[in-house]
Amino acid sequence: MTRAPQSSHDPGASALPADRIVQIEALPVLPRWLFVRVETAQGAVGWGEATLEGHVEAVTGALDAMRDRLIGHDPDRIEDAWQLCHRLGFYRGGPVLLSAIAGVDQALWDIKARKLGVPVYQLLGGRVRDRIPVYAWIGGDRPADVAEAARARIAQGFTAVKMNGTEDIGWLDSPRAVDALAARIGEVRATGIDVGVDFHGRVHQPMARTILRAIEPLGPLFAEEIVLGDNPDVFARLAGFSSVPLALGERLYSRWDFRPFFESGALDIAQPDLAHAGGLSEGRRIAAMAETYDVAFAPHCPIGPIALAACLHLAAATPNFVIQEVSMGIHYNAASADLTALMRNPELFAIERGSIAVPERPGLGVEIDEAAVRAMAATPHRWRNPAWRGPHGELREW
Repeated sequence: MTRAPQSSHDPGASALPADRIVQIEALPVLPRWLFVRVETAQGAVGWGEATLEGHVEAVTGALDAMRDRLIGHDPDRIEDAWQLCHRLGFYRGGPVLLSAIAGVDQALWDIKARKLGVPVYQLLGGRVRDRIPVYAWIGGDRPADVAEAARARIAQGFTAVKMNGTEDIGWLDSPRAVDALAARIGEVRATGIDVGVDFHGRVHQPMARTILRAIEPLGPLFAEEIVLGDNPDVFARLAGFSSVPLALGERLYSRWDFRPFFESGALDIAQPDLAHAGGLSEGRRIAAMAETYDVAFAPHCPIGPIALAACLHLAAATPNFVIQEVSMGIHYNAASADLTALMRNPELFAIERGSIAVPERPGLGVEIDEAAVRAMAATPHRWRNPAWRGPHGELREW
């Protein structure tokens, strides 16, 4: 690549670094993931994950545009690359652009730490814990057989799970729907395992207080996305109504998106997804911002192994971190495309007493099976979430 002459103000003009980004690849793989591979002129390779479920084509397009800015860029200048992609496209933020940035950002952290021979968390200030508490999913989108699923997770070494609280639900629904969700949560709690309840933004304000009142006696770890984050004032009113810790964040993509929730005191647990919210760089800033408001940090991650590894490194170095979601055996994954199917070191995510050891291999620590990834990416997936409708044909939140 031909490089334009540098001006006299360019701080790198006198001593250009030898290495440069030469390739950025987007590789869509089953079940619904998007891996990003970055390579440098010196042959260094890093992997990131830019999964935005149901929108792989849009993120792939955003990555294509980012190549125009990043090919030829110094891979060590991670923050400069982040700012370059975020600020110089004129239009900022949102799930597509920040997911694309996230994939590249993770890959650059992976490259830098591998070159230095250290795990990524060492570059974030070092670890503040030795193991990372985790939880797994049970119940699926339409939760069923939850007690049996909880017992299976206990046998796998988990001490906490998360489940969808409800199927699709109307803006104003029958009390029977509330009774049914409380009964399901009660079944899981009776197994002795802790449970977080994900409402997936399916509940609207007219039902939210009733539901929080119903689940409060059951002692859930948290209620996630009890309502959508589109209306911070609604969320704030709910925070003053119930003692159930309120969690939110998979559809917030930057520190600016989180700010109104922190400032209102509405949020107890911040859950940015490091594949959606600008990667490790922005995730670290959100975690630090949360700490100043006494808010806990629990990254969202129902997706692939690279995103999970990034979460583990950030968790290792973050004092207000509390628990990490893992997608092992989640209902979206087929057995042939489960969490560790495309990695050569599945032991990285070994569960013991409800936790995973802090990764100690250089970089993010995930050894990707590149041949398997390329073979799978040759036929890109077109994953889409279901379209749910109520009894009268009206669309409902998935």
